[in-house]
Amino acid sequence: MQDTEDTILARLGDLMDRAKRGGADAADAVYVHGVSLSASQRLGKPENLERAEGADLGLRVLIGKRQAMVSSSDISDAALDELLERALAMAKVVPEDEFCGIAEADMLAGEVPDLDECDTAEPDAETLTALAARAEAAALAVEGVSNSEGGDAGWSRNFVALAATNGFARTRVRTGYSISAAVLAGQGTTMERDYDWATAVHFEDLPDPEEIGRRAGEQAVRRLNPRKAETAQVPVIYDPRVSQSIPAHLAGAVNGSAVARGTTFLKDRMGERVMNAGITIVDDPLRRRGLRSKAFDGEGIATQRRNLIEDGVLQTWVLDLRSSRQLGLRTTGNASRGTSGPPSPSTTNLHLEAGTISRDDLIKGVDAGFYVTEMMGRGISLITGDYSRGATGFWIENGEIGEPVSEVTIAGNLKDMFLNLTPADDLVFRYGTNAPTLRIDGMTVAGK
Repeated sequence: MQDTEDTILARLGDLMDRAKRGGADAADAVYVHGVSLSASQRLGKPENLERAEGADLGLRVLIGKRQAMVSSSDISDAALDELLERALAMAKVVPEDEFCGIAEADMLAGEVPDLDECDTAEPDAETLTALAARAEAAALAVEGVSNSEGGDAGWSRNFVALAATNGFARTRVRTGYSISAAVLAGQGTTMERDYDWATAVHFEDLPDPEEIGRRAGEQAVRRLNPRKAETAQVPVIYDPRVSQSIPAHLAGAVNGSAVARGTTFLKDRMGERVMNAGITIVDDPLRRRGLRSKAFDGEGIATQRRNLIEDGVLQTWVLDLRSSRQLGLRTTGNASRGTSGPPSPSTTNLHLEAGTISRDDLIKGVDAGFYVTEMMGRGISLITGDYSRGATGFWIENGEIGEPVSEVTIAGNLKDMFLNLTPADDLVFRYGTNAPTLRIDGMTVAGK
């Protein structure tokens, strides 16, 4: 297949027709064609140059309340014939699922906005190599940096087509650009590592590679000669590089599949205050040039901006069609999907809105606390809310960031953390999920 809208949609439409003629009550298909180019530089010399290109197609057929999903990277006519035959055979014997099914025609997206998801320029290898080299050079120029893991730059383009027997047939194209650098500071057993990176949909929105490299170098040097912290219950302040994890945990707890299964500590809290007053968390799939923007979801439903949390109160679950049927609600248009499985609910451009206090004032109010810049491990239970993660960062003493600290664990419970959360006013949209600097009081920092 060539990834042009007319040829792809025509072939997917033909596949849908043949699925119906073969006995399917409904069917849908998603086709993805991706191209990527990446270059890396280490210690002033080019290290890797990689280009990848591939296509994949996933077909879902439904017979009654049974559904089967098959996929293939071979998209020749003969392979599609076999794909359809296999899907129809599987759908006749798999267990019934009373909640499966595609969207009704009147639920589908009509006119959709242009979200400016595609940059038409394709960088060449020389351009990416130069960006990687500039990022690494800036990092190595920072006094105290002693070695490098390299600078990297990349570009990708993904073409996606979605078609179904309900009449939906659309395509979308997304590009992505990235720059990163990772370096080490110090010598021998006292070396410390740090990094920085940036991604953007359009090339012109990337920061200068020198900025990425300089931050990586400075952050590595700041981490030299860390100490261990005493175990204490203190305020913890999350740097924006790690504060994004907090709205991400909320997203997991309000995911419709988890709610339907009863495997989230928020399953009975709709309409109740679950966060500090004044906290708002937004899922915005319609942000122009957003890293996770999309005008329609993986089931052809129009997307829209929603407040998951408003003034601390839980407003909605994150739903696809299946989870919405389980809960007796209407989908929120948050279906996400690949080619190898059915749709599932997921957030898009998620962010916790900025507060009214500056980052510096947030820190000044802490007599003793922990400023977190990196986290490790996934010790979180969405069933109970229990939270425990390894962390590194800096100790706060009398309102000032001081010595680097490593090998500590921060622990609490998300129920309490959400209710003791204060955001700073420094929100910047750098990632798919974003948050400003966050202060959470009453957490346990476990050290020596």
